[in-house]
Amino acid sequence: QLQLVESGGGLVQPGGSVRLSCAASGFSLNYALGWFRQAPGKEREGVTCISSSDGTTDYADSVKGRFTISRDNAKNTVYLQMNSLSPANTAVYYCAAMASMFRRCVLTEPNKYAYWGQGAQVTASS
Repeated sequence: QLQLVESGGGLVQPGGSVRLSCAASGFSLNYALGWFRQAPGKEREGVTCISSSDGTTDYADSVKGRFTISRDNAKNTVYLQMNSLSPANTAVYYCAAMASMFRRCVLTEPNKYAYWGQGAQVTASS
Protein backbone atom coordinates (compact mmCIF):
# COMPACT_ATOMS: atom_id res chain seq x y z
CA GLN A 1 0.00 0.00 0.00
CA LEU A 2 1.30 3.43 -0.94
CA GLN A 3 1.60 5.74 2.03
CA LEU A 4 3.08 9.09 2.98
CA VAL A 5 3.60 9.74 6.67
CA GLU A 6 4.46 13.18 8.04
CA SER A 7 6.27 13.79 11.31
CA GLY A 8 7.90 16.63 13.17
CA GLY A 9 5.03 19.02 13.79
CA GLY A 10 4.16 20.59 17.12
CA LEU A 11 4.10 23.79 19.08
CA VAL A 12 6.78 26.38 18.43
CA GLN A 13 7.24 29.94 19.62
CA PRO A 14 6.98 32.77 17.09
CA GLY A 15 10.33 33.25 15.44
CA GLY A 16 11.22 29.60 15.94
CA SER A 17 11.89 26.78 13.50
CA VAL A 18 10.43 23.39 12.74
CA ARG A 19 11.41 20.68 10.29
CA LEU A 20 8.74 18.39 8.92
CA SER A 21 9.58 15.01 7.42
CA CYS A 22 7.48 12.97 5.05
CA ALA A 23 8.45 9.35 4.56
CA ALA A 24 7.10 7.20 1.77
CA SER A 25 6.33 3.53 2.12
CA GLY A 26 5.23 1.09 -0.52
CA PHE A 27 6.80 3.06 -3.34
CA SER A 28 9.95 4.90 -4.28
CA LEU A 29 9.66 8.65 -3.84
CA ASN A 30 10.87 9.52 -7.34
CA TYR A 31 7.91 11.81 -7.91
CA ALA A 32 7.29 15.51 -8.06
CA LEU A 33 6.46 16.38 -4.47
CA GLY A 34 4.72 19.19 -2.67
CA TRP A 35 3.82 20.56 0.72
CA PHE A 36 0.40 22.09 1.27
CA ARG A 37 -1.24 23.55 4.34
CA GLN A 38 -4.71 24.29 5.60
CA ALA A 39 -5.41 26.73 8.41
CA PRO A 40 -8.71 26.73 10.34
CA GLY A 41 -11.48 28.28 8.25
CA LYS A 42 -9.25 28.62 5.20
CA GLU A 43 -8.78 26.75 1.98
CA ARG A 44 -5.83 24.47 1.41
CA GLU A 45 -2.92 26.26 -0.21
CA GLY A 46 0.31 25.21 -1.83
CA VAL A 47 3.43 26.03 0.18
CA THR A 48 6.31 24.61 -1.83
CA CYS A 49 7.13 21.83 -4.25
CA ILE A 50 10.08 20.11 -5.88
CA SER A 51 10.17 18.58 -9.34
CA SER A 52 11.36 15.05 -10.00
CA SER A 53 13.02 15.87 -13.31
CA ASP A 54 15.65 18.38 -12.21
CA GLY A 55 14.96 19.22 -8.57
CA THR A 56 13.53 22.62 -9.46
CA THR A 57 11.65 24.13 -6.54
CA ASP A 58 8.80 26.59 -6.24
CA TYR A 59 7.56 28.50 -3.22
CA ALA A 60 4.51 30.50 -2.27
CA ASP A 61 5.42 34.19 -1.99
CA SER A 62 4.50 34.20 1.69
CA VAL A 63 7.20 31.65 2.59
CA LYS A 64 10.05 32.53 0.24
CA GLY A 65 13.30 32.98 2.09
CA ARG A 66 11.99 31.24 5.22
CA PHE A 67 10.91 27.76 4.11
CA THR A 68 13.04 25.18 2.29
CA ILE A 69 11.97 21.94 0.66
CA SER A 70 14.48 19.14 0.14
CA ARG A 71 14.44 15.47 -0.66
CA ASP A 72 16.60 12.48 0.17
CA ASN A 73 15.82 9.76 -2.31
CA ALA A 74 18.05 7.28 -0.49
CA LYS A 75 15.86 7.69 2.59
CA ASN A 76 12.66 7.97 0.56
CA THR A 77 11.89 11.15 2.46
CA VAL A 78 11.03 14.77 1.69
CA TYR A 79 11.57 17.57 4.19
CA LEU A 80 10.16 21.00 4.89
CA GLN A 81 12.39 23.29 6.92
CA MET A 82 10.42 26.23 8.30
CA ASN A 83 12.19 29.20 9.89
CA SER A 84 11.00 32.48 11.38
CA LEU A 85 7.56 31.06 12.02
CA SER A 86 4.68 33.35 12.89
CA PRO A 87 1.14 32.64 14.10
CA ALA A 88 0.02 33.10 10.47
CA ASN A 89 1.88 29.88 9.63
CA THR A 90 -0.25 27.84 12.02
CA ALA A 91 -1.91 25.09 9.99
CA VAL A 92 -2.03 21.41 9.25
CA TYR A 93 0.75 20.68 6.77
CA TYR A 94 0.39 17.91 4.21
CA CYS A 95 2.96 16.35 1.96
CA ALA A 96 1.83 15.01 -1.38
CA ALA A 97 3.22 13.22 -4.43
CA MET A 98 2.08 13.97 -7.96
CA ALA A 99 0.90 11.26 -10.30
CA SER A 100 3.89 9.68 -11.99
CA MET A 101 3.15 11.24 -15.39
CA PHE A 102 4.02 14.68 -14.03
CA ARG A 103 7.71 15.45 -13.75
CA ARG A 104 7.47 19.16 -13.00
CA CYS A 105 5.73 20.19 -9.82
CA VAL A 106 2.96 22.77 -9.57
CA LEU A 107 1.63 24.52 -6.49
CA THR A 108 -1.68 25.64 -7.91
CA GLU A 109 -3.15 22.30 -9.00
CA PRO A 110 -3.53 20.04 -5.96
CA ASN A 111 -5.82 17.78 -8.00
CA LYS A 112 -2.70 16.53 -9.82
CA TYR A 113 -1.31 15.13 -6.58
CA ALA A 114 -2.24 11.48 -6.33
CA TYR A 115 -0.89 10.59 -2.88
CA TRP A 116 -1.35 12.54 0.35
CA GLY A 117 -0.11 12.21 3.89
CA GLN A 118 -2.35 12.44 6.92
CA GLY A 119 -1.10 15.89 7.90
CA ALA A 120 1.02 17.33 10.69
CA GLN A 121 -0.13 20.15 12.93
CA VAL A 122 2.21 23.10 13.28
CA THR A 123 1.26 25.78 15.77
CA ALA A 124 3.28 28.96 16.22
CA SER A 125 2.16 30.57 19.45
CA SER A 126 3.59 32.07 22.61
